[in-house]
Amino acid sequence: MAEIRIDRDAARGAFQKLATRAGLIIPGIIVVAGVFTSYFTVPADSEAVILRFGKYNRTAAPGLHFKMPFWFETKEIIPVARTLKMEFGFGTEGSTNSYQTRPREWEAEQTMITGDKNSALVEWVVQYRISDPEAYLFRVRDPEDTMRDASESVMREVVGDRTVDEVITIGRQSIETDALVKLQGLVDSYGLGLQIDQLQLKNVNPPRAVQSSFNEVNQAQQDKAKQINVAKGLYNKAVPRTEGEADQKISAAEGGKLQRVNEATGDAERFLALFKEYEKAPAITRQRLYLEAIKKVMPRLKSKVIMDGEATKPLPLLDLNNALNGKGGAR
Repeated sequence: MAEIRIDRDAARGAFQKLATRAGLIIPGIIVVAGVFTSYFTVPADSEAVILRFGKYNRTAAPGLHFKMPFWFETKEIIPVARTLKMEFGFGTEGSTNSYQTRPREWEAEQTMITGDKNSALVEWVVQYRISDPEAYLFRVRDPEDTMRDASESVMREVVGDRTVDEVITIGRQSIETDALVKLQGLVDSYGLGLQIDQLQLKNVNPPRAVQSSFNEVNQAQQDKAKQINVAKGLYNKAVPRTEGEADQKISAAEGGKLQRVNEATGDAERFLALFKEYEKAPAITRQRLYLEAIKKVMPRLKSKVIMDGEATKPLPLLDLNNALNGKGGAR
């Protein structure tokens, strides 16, 4: 009996020591855990939404922050400065965003009916950001799933308002613009807390069964447009040149006309002036005209023979010019 009492006393003492140590260790563990759970760091491209007992309390900017320890306050890190992407009708391998694509729904997403009751395969991309972390977390259960559905609905509406030729060729820019405006309005009305940065069409094709025929028609239209542009280029090159040549000839003709008119006017005035002088002294004027005419004609003659009016034949004269040049001869 004595041994049993000794063992019980020893056990009681060990238990008391262990309880004393545990009374010191457990509070220490709680204090350390409280310290480690009372601060956090927000990355540069994110914001933190602080929840107090599960209810929104505040939003923390990037940097070091403190909060109530343990479960009294929790945080949700939201990448507000990161551009996210959704792909419709196709998918990029290795994407980290789980909402970026739906591989099993590509064919259903891209098949659309145009306004003229034709079918088209449309692929597009939406780039967006989280603009309101509180609304993103609490207003709608699955904001990105909702935005995917809204984007598909808007694209079907916009494509349905256009013909297949507009969708595939000339209307791509207007489709992107209209769809972006309508999608942003729908996202804002739902309060998703998202901002649409860009909506871009990728591949837009006719149904696969008629795609080869459509490509041939499209190629023919492109060739037609090319030939028209070439013809317009030749026209724009030839017409200005011809017009320039015509203007040049017209200007030359007008210049010749003006020259002839001026020359005729001058000759007429000169003749009238001579006639006045002739009336004053006919003999002198006649002699003067004769001498002026001889003065102009004589220098043009190579050889000259001067005869007396009463002589019957020319007199032999010594040709001094030829004699000096060594040719000799007389005339």
